[in-house]
Amino acid sequence: MMDGRDLILETRALRRRFVTRKPLFGPPVEVRAVDGIDLRVRRGETFAIVGESGCGKSTLARMLVRLIDPSEGAIRFENRDITRLEGAELREMRRHLQFIFQDPFASLNPRMTVGALLEEPLRAHGIGTPEERRARVAELLGRVGLLPQHASRYPHEFSGGQRQRIGIARALAVSPKVLIGDEPVSALDVSIQAQVVNLLQDLKEEFALTLIIIAHDLAVIRHMADRVGVMYLGQLVEVAPADQLFTRPRHPYTEALLSAIPVPRVGAKRAARALEGDPPNPIDPPSGCRFHPRCPYATELCRTTVPELAIGADGASVACHRAQELTLEGLAAEGGGRSPDAEKRFALYRARRSEREGANPSSPSQLTEI
Repeated sequence: MMDGRDLILETRALRRRFVTRKPLFGPPVEVRAVDGIDLRVRRGETFAIVGESGCGKSTLARMLVRLIDPSEGAIRFENRDITRLEGAELREMRRHLQFIFQDPFASLNPRMTVGALLEEPLRAHGIGTPEERRARVAELLGRVGLLPQHASRYPHEFSGGQRQRIGIARALAVSPKVLIGDEPVSALDVSIQAQVVNLLQDLKEEFALTLIIIAHDLAVIRHMADRVGVMYLGQLVEVAPADQLFTRPRHPYTEALLSAIPVPRVGAKRAARALEGDPPNPIDPPSGCRFHPRCPYATELCRTTVPELAIGADGASVACHRAQELTLEGLAAEGGGRSPDAEKRFALYRARRSEREGANPSSPSQLTEI
């Protein structure tokens, strides 16, 4: 069991419904985007939420920072219910919970300079004098691998990866405790994704942050997350430590997601667990387990009875009637993770990079995107 003192963010029976149509007669037609989420995030961890597009994970992320208000349920931050906060109390809470948006090309105001974008949250919260805010902007740009003189430039003058760095710097401006990233690398080139992921990991260690990362690609968070929650059709179906989830999945949907990850080794093969059909309509979800129409292991019990998200002896939680009897395939056969030689090379690279940054913090070599 998780010690309550370790919790920094928690949700209880969280739901969000969107009305899609209001007929003249009869009740309104609703989409249950998030439907009964119980989530517990530990202080200092990286918690990833994964699932197919449309499963509700981005809606959940926005609810955690009150960009979207829940229809039902509660959100607790540091054991305080923040679900109904308004005005000054809500603004103060948002100092501690900051959001990184998915699209770096749409999330920055094109009419504002980078310096003005980074100063804006400081002014909104009444932090510092004008001189102190300008110094803070220069510091933040350096922390994310940009130069202080970039403060006078506009967002269109930067690449996608650099814009996302600016978005991260803006989120860090007010010294938050939790950073929530809504697919923060999905709009970037693959070569730039690794740089942003590494940056987030470095900043987490430096500022003692808690990270909540939304992703639809498990390969992105495989070496980043401490724990992973898997969402399907508005509900959590599995929550487990990352290494355990990747090597020993307990839910058939998790197994199917893992089978889509490419095998990074010549000659290595793994049987794909292709899912039949599309996810059911969230307006009218199926009875019983919501995954049963696409599950190759479904029984009559799955079709009629809703499984509970139950905690097992290994500490993982799974919503599957057959979790105890199924042996599902993970990534252990592929020797998930980097090889020992690769780990040595990465460690050497990081050590050399630290030496360069210590000798010359503004060296352009550390600012170039591959």
